[in-house]
Amino acid sequence: MRDCPRVAFMTDSYNEVNGVALTSRRFVSYAAERGLPFMCVRAGERTTVMDEGPALSGVELRRGPISFSIDRRQRHDLALWRYRDFLIKTFQSFKPDLIHITGPSDVGQLGALVAHLMRLPLVASWHTDLHKFAAQRLGKAVSFLPLGPHAALGRLTEQSCLKALVRFYKIPRVLLAPNEELIAMLRSRTQKPVFLMQRGVDTNLFSPAKRNRDWSEFTIGYAGRVTPEKNVRFLVDIERALISQGKSNYRFLIVGDGYDRPWLERHLSSKAHFTGMITGEELAQAYANMDLFVFPSHTDTFGNVVLEALASGVPAVVTADGGPKFLVKPGVTGAVAGDDNDFIDSVISLMGGGDLHRAMKDQARRHAQLNCWDKVFDAVYRAYNECLTGNSMTEFASAYAR
Repeated sequence: MRDCPRVAFMTDSYNEVNGVALTSRRFVSYAAERGLPFMCVRAGERTTVMDEGPALSGVELRRGPISFSIDRRQRHDLALWRYRDFLIKTFQSFKPDLIHITGPSDVGQLGALVAHLMRLPLVASWHTDLHKFAAQRLGKAVSFLPLGPHAALGRLTEQSCLKALVRFYKIPRVLLAPNEELIAMLRSRTQKPVFLMQRGVDTNLFSPAKRNRDWSEFTIGYAGRVTPEKNVRFLVDIERALISQGKSNYRFLIVGDGYDRPWLERHLSSKAHFTGMITGEELAQAYANMDLFVFPSHTDTFGNVVLEALASGVPAVVTADGGPKFLVKPGVTGAVAGDDNDFIDSVISLMGGGDLHRAMKDQARRHAQLNCWDKVFDAVYRAYNECLTGNSMTEFASAYAR
């Protein structure tokens, strides 16, 4: 058993505003605070190697002219493999015991190639349901098709992308996933050992104490990418239901940016306020100023924003798909909706405030305080050590089950 493996961590996202980037930055901080030998490889403005602490190094790789946009702040470089020799030389100096990649992005593919060439153990974490993202985005692009062909094309896209993802995740020695459903799926499809890698929340930054609003309307909040895969257009359906029920003392507070923001601005009433992309204290205040957090996504594997809302003392309504349902205790810290009608009914039922809403606010905060980042990364290092002991796949799975 190795207590302190030398880790080359290659992340899809670092400087962006999303769950993977937040987790990556927190992981770097965790390693730095403990003096762990850790090298973080990510995309950047220029290609360079940096000393970032006594045992911490950073590598940035500049994407080239044939990269394309995945989202407004995320790109993919089809030729990032050109850094293969540069990275091998860098790793020969650092001498990692293992390489950890966060997905099949350009950085992740490069990491898998270098691990193979250097004969290093490879660990991969699953952070994003890319197959569902692909189906959602294609669905938007072909919305002109009749319902039947549209649905069939969506299913085919999702199934084909999942098959490709599973093939990629068969390459690593050990896998990490953010919820129990994904752990079971990956174990079944890859026959690899899979460990839990959740996410934490900063309960000092995200706190009910940050509430500073000067309005009285019941505030329904959303935070995250304003994109098709987040199902944000459902916010319009929520407002239509509120209007049909005669509700008027409400407002929407929408935090984030993305392709669907202009559409929402056109279709939501003047009761909707858009902050754009905000971080730090401004973001913490936005959460604390909400009365109810709604997250209609069907594709999230964890849902950092849900945990941040709960830490801010804000109950949440989420769908029954993906990871967010594991963060919400129905009837205690919010609601898990089985379908669209259930989602809307849950929002309306909590708008009255009262004892139930107040109790949920208190319980939301208490529940979030149980999720600290140190516990998350302690578990990741245990998975690293299991990876390096050379146990069989069966032994790995048995150890995790215990």
